[in-house]
Amino acid sequence: MNLQQDKVTDIKTAIRTHIKDGCHLSIGGFTINRNPMAAVYEIIRSKIRNIHLYAHSNGQGVDELIGGGCVSRLEIAYGGSGKFAPTCIRFRKAVQENSIEVEDYTNYQMTLRFLAGAMGVPFLPTRSSLGTDIVNRWGFPKEMRQTEPDIPDEKLVIMENPFQGWHDVGKVVLVPAIRPDVTIIHVQKADRRGNCRINGLAFADVEQAKAAKHVIVTCETLCDNEELKTDSEQNQIPFIHVDAVVHIPKGAYPTACYRHYDYDPKYLKNYALKARNDEEYVTYMETFIHGCRDHADLIAMIGSEQMAIISADSVTGYAKDLDRR
Repeated sequence: MNLQQDKVTDIKTAIRTHIKDGCHLSIGGFTINRNPMAAVYEIIRSKIRNIHLYAHSNGQGVDELIGGGCVSRLEIAYGGSGKFAPTCIRFRKAVQENSIEVEDYTNYQMTLRFLAGAMGVPFLPTRSSLGTDIVNRWGFPKEMRQTEPDIPDEKLVIMENPFQGWHDVGKVVLVPAIRPDVTIIHVQKADRRGNCRINGLAFADVEQAKAAKHVIVTCETLCDNEELKTDSEQNQIPFIHVDAVVHIPKGAYPTACYRHYDYDPKYLKNYALKARNDEEYVTYMETFIHGCRDHADLIAMIGSEQMAIISADSVTGYAKDLDRR
């Protein structure tokens, strides 16, 4: 491997190269924090279909991919956009109309599944979900599992602890590894080789990236290859995992990117109103997604005044005096 390889590209090329109809895709972020929204909007504009989507506890990204008609299957712990949509609206509608198949796990289980993929092991054990319907209710039928080589034969397996006498654990739950075709994450800093630095909570992004066959990173700041060598212990994802680096300032908007900007309550509130009505949602997509050539167009449409309102305070990392209602 060429250690000096330059992986910088544009978002259209990154999506066209790595995201295909029917692919298994994982997106990072958590509810309305650091979702890779610029990439999400480009996938929707590209009209990619039948995606098998994985997420930990995502919100806006998952909802808009589903609303854009891109997703046929979803594995997730929780889908919600804070108080704006405690349960993602287009996600809920798709489930109610049986237009997507969904399999749910606990938050901890989804983290373990990505971790197993990152470790290269087929499963990891936990006690999470014992005594709940998570173990009983399966989203994907066994018949479908037998014909899909990329989906585990079982949602999970319950077995007796094979090491009896060790703390008297009893039963454990084995959860299958996730190995996505592609993971997309948004980070605060990346260099041209693909080394990444995430400020604040990383959520499950590191495990999601390391589990994937290919990784697309969008970033607020594109550094030269020397900058991230300083305080290198703060770099969570090394270049060996990354295939494409895309410099897109405000690439998580309308979700938050810690120390750069907060989530946009105005946008998310308007989105929630539009998402509840099919006709208004079509208008929303025509205006804010298909009506924009790229993410920079969307940011220009929102305007500098609103972007200044959600700009992060240099001390706290969040917007100061932001009306979050």
